[in-house]
Amino acid sequence: MNTIEAKKVLETALLCARESLTIHSLKKLFVDADENGRVRGVGVGADTIKQLLEELRQEWEGRGIEIVSLASGWRFQSRPEMKMYLDRMTPERPPKYSRATLETLAIIAYRQPVTRGDIEEIRGVAVNSQTIKMLEDRGWVDAIGYRDVVGRPALLATTKQFLDDLGLQSLSQLPPLQQISEMQGNGLEALEAALQENFDKASNELVPQLGAGSNTAVTDVDVTASLDAGPDASPTDEAYTHDPAPELTVDAAPGQHSQETKNE
Repeated sequence: MNTIEAKKVLETALLCARESLTIHSLKKLFVDADENGRVRGVGVGADTIKQLLEELRQEWEGRGIEIVSLASGWRFQSRPEMKMYLDRMTPERPPKYSRATLETLAIIAYRQPVTRGDIEEIRGVAVNSQTIKMLEDRGWVDAIGYRDVVGRPALLATTKQFLDDLGLQSLSQLPPLQQISEMQGNGLEALEAALQENFDKASNELVPQLGAGSNTAVTDVDVTASLDAGPDASPTDEAYTHDPAPELTVDAAPGQHSQETKNE
C-alpha cells in the first residue's frame, strides 16, 4: 500500500465515522486478521498514521471542513467561518444553559476532582441535583472516584466529551481565569460566556446537535476568587494500551520518498 492509498483509507474512515477516531482505532484499518482474529501480514504504525493525518490536514486547508485532533481522537468538522451559513439551514438555535449549570461546570473544570459539597462551598448556595444529572447526561461530567470521608461523596471531573465539545485536546488549553478576568472584567461571567459560545459553535460543527439544556435558575454569586487557583491537578493525556501489531512500511507515492516508522 502506498501513501496515497493509505491516506484515502484514513480519509474515508474519518468522513464515515459518527464519532472521533483514535490512532489505535485507525491502526485497525491496516491490520489483516483471519476468522479467528489472528493477525496476518503487517499493519501501519502509530507514527506513520499521525504523519499521514497531518498531511491530510494540510491537504484540506482552505476548504469548508477541516481535520482536527481532539481529546477523544481525530474527526472532520466544519470550519468556524462556515457557522453563519450553516445557521441558515438549521432554524433551531443551540441550547442556552443557565448560569447555575455553566457555573457548576466551570468549577468542576477548574478545580477537579471536586465533590458536590466542594461546589456548594465555592458557590455559596446548594447545588440542584438536576444540574449535576444534566451535566452527566450530556457526557461532560462523570464520577471518577470517592473521597475517603464520612459518606464517601463522589469526586466529579470533566470528560473527553467535554473537551471535544469545546474543541480542546486537554484541560491545559482552558483559558486562565486571571486572563479572562483582566480582559472582560467579571471572570466568571466571561468564562460562562466563553463556554456557551463554544457549545454553540460545536453544535454547528457536528451533524448531531446538543440537546436542550437545563433551565434551572439560581441566585447570581461571585465565585471568581475561589476559582482563581486553577485546576488542582495538571491534565494528562490518556494513554491507550493495546497489543502492538506488526509494522508496515507505507510505500511512498510516485515522486515521494518512502518512510520507515517505529512501533508505537
